[in-house]
Amino acid sequence: MSRFDRLSGLVGSAIAVTTLMFTSCSPSRTGTSHGATSPGPTIASGLILQANEGERRIRRPPPSSVATLAAPLIIKVDRRQGGSPDFFMGFEDIPVGRAIAAHRHPNMDEILFVHRGTGRASVGAKEGSVSAGATIYIPRDTRVTLRNTGTEPLTILFIFPNPDIGKYFRDFSVPEGERAAPFTAEEFTLLRARYRSHVIFE
Repeated sequence: MSRFDRLSGLVGSAIAVTTLMFTSCSPSRTGTSHGATSPGPTIASGLILQANEGERRIRRPPPSSVATLAAPLIIKVDRRQGGSPDFFMGFEDIPVGRAIAAHRHPNMDEILFVHRGTGRASVGAKEGSVSAGATIYIPRDTRVTLRNTGTEPLTILFIFPNPDIGKYFRDFSVPEGERAAPFTAEEFTLLRARYRSHVIFE
């Protein structure tokens, strides 16, 4: 065998090994770390978003509230918005005097980042004041509340390690510009039951 033939064989073997390594080590685009599967492969497009940009939505009030209390929400990144197979990121204002009700996420951690305003946070047995620049880490299945104690909206960024929670936020809201009609008691009960694996409220 000539030197050229031996060299060609070595190059071919190297290409085959490299292809095998990349094929076996590449992350799946058809599922998540929590076992859920998507209809098809996810193609991440990348995003550059300003503070007010993203999928702008309005939360629908629960049955006991009135439509004027509906709160805005911006979905920044998830499987649909940007094509992320691993993350969800949202952005919202908590109005003055209002709060995120006590709840927990049974199967995923969460990170809250305070962009603007002041408030009071409770995470498990910990409690403290927060202001712009504060980070709140909530381990899975840990009780959390956050109240706006200031005189301006409390603007927060929230991140989950599972983009499928985007379905929950979309089902509890409407696109900006549509009327955010309060839920009926039956609708609200059915949706809360459907998403118990994502979030449980007290």
